[in-house]
Amino acid sequence: MKRKRYELLDTIRGIVLVSMIIYHATWNFVYIYGMDWDWYRSPGAYIWQQSICWTFIVLSGFCFSLGKRHLKSGLMVFGGGLLVTAVTLIAMPSNRVVFGVLTCIGSCILILTFTEKAWRKIPAEIGIAMSFFIFLLTKNINSGWLGLGSRKIIEIPGNWYKDYLTAYLGFPFPKFYSTDYFSLLPWFFLFVTGFYLYGIFQKYKILEKPFWEKGIMPFSFLGKHSLIIYLLHQPAIYGLQEIYFLILKYK
Repeated sequence: MKRKRYELLDTIRGIVLVSMIIYHATWNFVYIYGMDWDWYRSPGAYIWQQSICWTFIVLSGFCFSLGKRHLKSGLMVFGGGLLVTAVTLIAMPSNRVVFGVLTCIGSCILILTFTEKAWRKIPAEIGIAMSFFIFLLTKNINSGWLGLGSRKIIEIPGNWYKDYLTAYLGFPFPKFYSTDYFSLLPWFFLFVTGFYLYGIFQKYKILEKPFWEKGIMPFSFLGKHSLIIYLLHQPAIYGLQEIYFLILKYK
């Protein structure tokens, strides 16, 4: 039987994709073109940025169980992340992306592909609480500590932060730099949170409601092609902004 297409999931992904495009365009204006927008460095802008990445990663974990070819999907997304890294290292090394969100999501898909049976042994209600708690506990692991919110519980030894392998895992060395950095810790556990959220939806037959099959254009279209749009959006934005400033220069 042909699997249902949950258009509403594509719509949500498309809306977040538009939000991300606007966020990245704004980032370019501030950090590449030097626009003096202090609000972009405010807590509100941080919440905006976090809302984008949290939604993408939870949704990716949620949709894991809806897919078939996990190994292929994981390799494609991971490969997209490597492509972003290569292009930024060549074209704009000062704004390079190392271990960005695509590398992270691709890694999460691949890890879960080979460990799925073990995770499924845990009831969804326990799994979602456990994984989300670990995510919150490790949220500041890149900064050298475990805790909840701003409360430090455990300081992590500094010798754990030593090279690119440790940076990939969640322990960046002092001179590590990336404009888009999503290490396995803590983000893998947010991905797993989405995985268990799907389990709860399935258990209580929430996805059987007819509204999940209804999307909103053009957001649902964007959501269906999110990977290619993600790969192309930043060069497209940068090109348009260069044209804009060129027109202003010669106006």
